[in-house]
Order: sequence, then structure tokens, then C-alpha cells
Amino acid sequence: MARSPVSSSTSAPAVRPRDRSLAVALLLSLRPHQWTKNLIVFAALVFGERRLDGAAILAAGITFAIFCGLSGVVYLINDVRDRDADRLHPVKRRRPIASGALAPGTALIAAAGLTVLSLTAAFVLSPAVGVVATMYLVLLGLYSTSLKHIVILDVLTIAFGFVLRAWAGAVAVEVVMSHWLLLLTLLLALFIGLSKRRAELVSLADDAREHRRSLAEYSPYLLDQMISVATASTLLAYALYTIDVQTVARFGTDRLLWTFPFPLYGVLRYLYLVHQREGGGDPAELLLTDRPLLACVGLWGVAVLLIVYAPWATPPLPAG
Repeated sequence: MARSPVSSSTSAPAVRPRDRSLAVALLLSLRPHQWTKNLIVFAALVFGERRLDGAAILAAGITFAIFCGLSGVVYLINDVRDRDADRLHPVKRRRPIASGALAPGTALIAAAGLTVLSLTAAFVLSPAVGVVATMYLVLLGLYSTSLKHIVILDVLTIAFGFVLRAWAGAVAVEVVMSHWLLLLTLLLALFIGLSKRRAELVSLADDAREHRRSLAEYSPYLLDQMISVATASTLLAYALYTIDVQTVARFGTDRLLWTFPFPLYGVLRYLYLVHQREGGGDPAELLLTDRPLLACVGLWGVAVLLIVYAPWATPPLPAG
């Protein structure tokens, strides 16, 4: 028998905090399973041809750790602000702060300490990385406090957060990030963000308005139209990037287009999971648990490395 949705705070049963240490509760609040989103900082390392540069690899790794810390700060602040609404959510009510396993004051103290540590590391690594990291924290801070309640701006803010991650990775390894890759990052993040909004809207049904104000401005039909635009734009941008004159000149091959079937399948598979399996509410979890999708990403990565870096790859083409 299907469970009836929770519609008000008076009808929601109390959530018992699980027996867990403070350290475990704090770690769970940082959402380590979401750290896969920060892997985008390594894009410049791969596509900027710095993969064999030890210093660049170290810088990219430190940048990844910095953004794991900063994203954790955003999650802590967000969970403190939304703890009352999260208690009405069938899944989010189990989060440590919403369930009472982690006190809001403790979470804010941890957020402040993590902010100082992460930004200090960013500026020590590179003043430019520090500036981008600060921009990321300010942008996502605005998202947690206000922008997530404004229709369309909510998903755009998340998408620009991914762009800043990719930009920070490029700055850290001292390469010029391709405009194509920045655009692709924006469009792909927008596609995932819109799909997540649709999953939330469908799963929460009539309770969506109570959980987040911006959800009241969306409808499944509207989101389907937006997702269609983002889907087509993402795939077209990737195809154009692979055959762009500068891309061919940089990698010495025009065979990157051969990898197009992987993002095509991946996007279509994601849409299938959102529409037919009611997935998409947690993109990071979906990527880690859906084997076909995970295999697609892995095979795409292998294909890119083989085409670009294999010894038998096509020799560099003459510029112009």
C-alpha cells in the first residue's frame, strides 16, 4: 500500500536521531557522496594536456579538496536554514540537522571553520584560485538564502556553480579553459538541475509548494520543455566542440567526434531514469548507482584518453 504524503508539520511524526557520533553526523552533513560533482575541476587537467605534469596534478587535487570543503559549507548552511522544511520531506528529514543528530549551532561553527580553512588553502595555492573560490562561496551562499526560491534563477545558479568549479580547475593548473568546455559545463549542469526539479516536483506532489517556494512556479510540462532545450543544446555544443578548428589543432585529431555516442546515450539514459524510474532527485547518487550510466561515463573517459593520448593516435595536424 502506498504511503500517504506528509502535508503539514503537525501530521509529521517525530524523527528519531540515530545513534551516531558527532563526527559521523558532521561528515554526513557534508554529503561526501556529492563530492563527485567537484571532479569537474580535473577537466582542465585532461583537456589542457597537463595530465603528466606532477605539479599540475597536485594543484588540481588540492583544488578538488578545497571545493569539497566549500560545497560542504554550503550544505551545512542550507540544512540549518531549511531544517523545518526538511522535516516534512520523506527523505531529507533523515539528514542529521533535520533529525536532531547535529545541533544547528555546531553545524554553523563547523561551517565557519571549514570556510576559513578552505579559502586560506585556495589563496595559498593561487590568488586567482582564491578569488574564484570566494565567488563560488558567495554565489552558493546567495542561493541558500534567496536565489533558490526564485524560479529559473534557482537552476541557473547551480549551473554557474559548476562553471566556477571548472574555471577554478583551469586556473589552478594554469591553462586557458576552452569557452566550449565552459559552455558545455553550464548546459550539462542546467540539464541535470532541471531534471532534479522535475523529480522533486513529481515526488512531492501537492507538498512541493510547502517544501520550496520556487517549485510552485514550475510544472512537469514546463520543465519538460526546458529540459528539451537543455538536452539539445548540450549535445549540439559537444558535437561542435569536437570538430572546432581550435580543438582539432590542440589535440592533433578530428576523431573526438567518435566519442559523441557516449554523451548521447548518457543523456538519453538519464532522461529514461527521470521519466520511467522516477530518478533524478539526487544526481550524484544516480550516477554512482546506475550501472549503465556509470559504464557510459567510464567508457567515454577511456575513449577520450585513447583518441587524444594513445601513442598510435593521429599526429598533430598542421594549424590553419
